[in-house]
Amino acid sequence: MEQNTRVVDGRDVRGGSRDKTGFALVRLPGSSRSSGFDRDVRRGLAGPRKQLPPKYFYDARGSLLFERICGTPEYYPTRTESALLARHARGILDQVAPGTLVEIGSGSSEKTDHFFAACEQLGFYVRYQPFDVCDEALRAAAARLRSRYVWLDMELLVGDYAVDLPALPYSEGPRLFLFLGGTIGNLNHDEALTFLAALRNAMHPEDFLLLGFDRIKEKRVLDAAYNDAAGYTAQFNLNLLKVLNARLDADFDVRRFAHVAFFNEDEGQIEMHLQARCTHEVSMSRIGLVTRFVEGETILTEISRKFTPEGMRALLEAAGFRWRRHEEADSGYFSLVLVTPT
Repeated sequence: MEQNTRVVDGRDVRGGSRDKTGFALVRLPGSSRSSGFDRDVRRGLAGPRKQLPPKYFYDARGSLLFERICGTPEYYPTRTESALLARHARGILDQVAPGTLVEIGSGSSEKTDHFFAACEQLGFYVRYQPFDVCDEALRAAAARLRSRYVWLDMELLVGDYAVDLPALPYSEGPRLFLFLGGTIGNLNHDEALTFLAALRNAMHPEDFLLLGFDRIKEKRVLDAAYNDAAGYTAQFNLNLLKVLNARLDADFDVRRFAHVAFFNEDEGQIEMHLQARCTHEVSMSRIGLVTRFVEGETILTEISRKFTPEGMRALLEAAGFRWRRHEEADSGYFSLVLVTPT
């Protein structure tokens, strides 16, 4: 693979490369840090209240299943946010005038198309840095985008945004950071503050951040969105056990677990669990861990917090951001919020 050299503050920085498709690819430290995975599994499954971080959903199959979830009639966030972006991407780009788009948790980059189409309408062209934990998803998205936008300069960033924000490659500002899909809701309040503070520290004063926030709404709508009739969300949730089997030489039997998802009204969040159908033990050979599950016991695999406008503003201001623009769906189901570092 051909080495790709960047210049940062007068120094040559190596570590990027170009794969056989010709895309510049940079592996950030979190892309190869297996100890973090091991630590999270030990911490999450050794105790009485079992839980795992949702970032481990996204192997190649998990990424594909998530795309299928986004196409279901019950899952409103993707199409609602996409409609907002289609309506407002041009105005946001005109306001920010970025040289680079940095998308955190980019996945398939489907919604980012609205920004590239707006670039063509406005007659200026940005550089794109999609940042995701799954390199297969990054390569597939880059190939699709290159076929549609031949002018698009891309640098693919493989890593874990929980640890890799300080390692982002240097770019001339201003940059527009994108954190879409309501993903901020997958973090509890303290985790969200920590993440946003780390992101603010990685930003230049002239940079902007655009976030998608899923809003509080009727319980029936929320419950249905995470229990689609086609069963894709259930497959997505259960696929996490296959990830553990592959990475830890574990012997999880998917048939011994059930997908459970519901809106916890007291906490204002969706909760996704894997519930044990029977009492049994699971061995994770590579890390020497044996865990016992009692019938009915669950692993909390994801939270998805839902927000009010007041809650969004309070979170962002507490993390050191200034509110610059707010666009919401006519239904009130979803919001886009543009902020800058204070």
